[in-house]
Amino acid sequence: MDNEKMEKNENVKLDDAQRVRVLSPGMMVAKRFFRNRLAIVGLVIITVMFLFAFLGGVAMPYSQSQVFYRTEEMRKDFAGATEITEFQMFTAEGAELPSDINSKLLIAVKKGEYIFESRSGAVIGLAKLSDSAYLIYGTESVNEPKIMMSQECKDAQEAGLNWFVYNDEIYLVEGQGAKGKLYRGTELAIACKASVTAYDPATSFSFEFYKNVLTAMSLGEKEFESEGASYAIEQEGEGSAMVHTPDGGNYAYISNMNINSFIDGVFLTPDFKELLIEAIAAGEESFEYTDAEGETDTYMVSEKNKQYTVKRYQNTRVIDTYASPGKEHLLGTDGNGMDLLARLMYGGRISLLIGFVVVIIELLLGVLIGGIAGFFGGWVDTILMRFVDIIYCIPSMPLYLILGSVMDFYKAGPTVRIYMLCVVMSVIGWVGIARIVRGQILSLREQEFMTAAEATGIRVSRRIFRHLIPNVIPQMVVFASMEIGGVILAESTLSFLGLGIKYPAATWGSILNAVNDSYVMTNYLFVWIPAGLMILLTVLAFNFIGDGLRDAFDPKMKR
Repeated sequence: MDNEKMEKNENVKLDDAQRVRVLSPGMMVAKRFFRNRLAIVGLVIITVMFLFAFLGGVAMPYSQSQVFYRTEEMRKDFAGATEITEFQMFTAEGAELPSDINSKLLIAVKKGEYIFESRSGAVIGLAKLSDSAYLIYGTESVNEPKIMMSQECKDAQEAGLNWFVYNDEIYLVEGQGAKGKLYRGTELAIACKASVTAYDPATSFSFEFYKNVLTAMSLGEKEFESEGASYAIEQEGEGSAMVHTPDGGNYAYISNMNINSFIDGVFLTPDFKELLIEAIAAGEESFEYTDAEGETDTYMVSEKNKQYTVKRYQNTRVIDTYASPGKEHLLGTDGNGMDLLARLMYGGRISLLIGFVVVIIELLLGVLIGGIAGFFGGWVDTILMRFVDIIYCIPSMPLYLILGSVMDFYKAGPTVRIYMLCVVMSVIGWVGIARIVRGQILSLREQEFMTAAEATGIRVSRRIFRHLIPNVIPQMVVFASMEIGGVILAESTLSFLGLGIKYPAATWGSILNAVNDSYVMTNYLFVWIPAGLMILLTVLAFNFIGDGLRDAFDPKMKR
């Protein structure tokens, strides 16, 4: 019985040994790798990240650069008002004013001289209606004692006016009595510190209307005629008046303030202007106005340096910035009104793509240069290693700063920036791999199997790529798996500093750029924490995978 048990146990052990021997080296590595729980966790995390970034972006209804808006009631500038302090010109039909009329007018009014000569030699006369209104005439000197002694002239001088009408013609007087000079006037324009607004936006006023209404208002008259129609004037206060049609309808509003809408296409009615002027005169901070459609709004009035601003609350379409997570946006929106979940998905594509592309280029360059240097040795090894030392001494951060400035100057697009970032990071990062490969090959080329390969006459390229390089692949796989996490972290850092991928393209690092604002960092955690977790989990996952591969390739690991 004891002999049978011993024979059975030997058979079992023999079967186990046979089972182990039939496994290929790759299967042995896989078996050891899948025994490592952390490595499996890392593999699961990376798989989820790839599905999230590449498949999630396909299923996502939003793009990474789509901006969202919301409607919000905001207090916005509606109109502006300022007191008219400069003369406004209304030119008669067919008349031409001298180019220096504005400056000459101000000088003449200041000096009280109402007959002056322009730069062109034309003699200009002013008929004073009030301190804020003057009729402008082109004049010619006349010698008519009869007109100078007329009752019309005397009445005008007694009233303090320098002009009068005689036989339906305008005459201006300069001086008093026998020393006075008489001029016949031809109307050119009217200068006034007033605005005239029609109740009907389609109404346009003629020069005759401007002249007659301002003349009547200055003389304190209640009625006037213009172009065969009669109008009534109702004074509303100093510098303001209402003009009515014969049937009592509102026709125009005159005020000493310029009131203009800040919104294109909005017509400010005389009623609105009147209420605003009354509010300003009374020192009120707001007033209510009912428009033609019967809607009543409250308008706020603020003043700064005699400039009045009218504001009102109105529905405004604004960018939906920093919207909290909800049904429409599961992770909310960022400072540009873009969906954060969509930007995380598309940003993951770029971050992962840069990590893999950079590491692949690094491996190709490092294995090639390191393999040649290690195999040939001598002067070849010396030259290549000195070249490696030169590349290794290049400071990476100043190079990234210069590259970022150059791309900013040429306004490079996001795609160009991705390519350039991959190239530069690869050129700087391959030297470490080259040193590792060189050291491994220097050790391997002295082994018996390489001596045998050389003795059998195998060509150099086959010895390198068939016998040496495969023996350093396990170390390269471990290095690559851990380097990918480092590259993703480096790209995120560069994008965070504004040296990597630019808006509107997204990477996890550029999303983290919101942390630059301390207010956003403390009040909108949903903006930057998800991107930070993505980077953290991805880098940890690649490190777990690298550790698992390193243990799996170690032949001394216990089964």
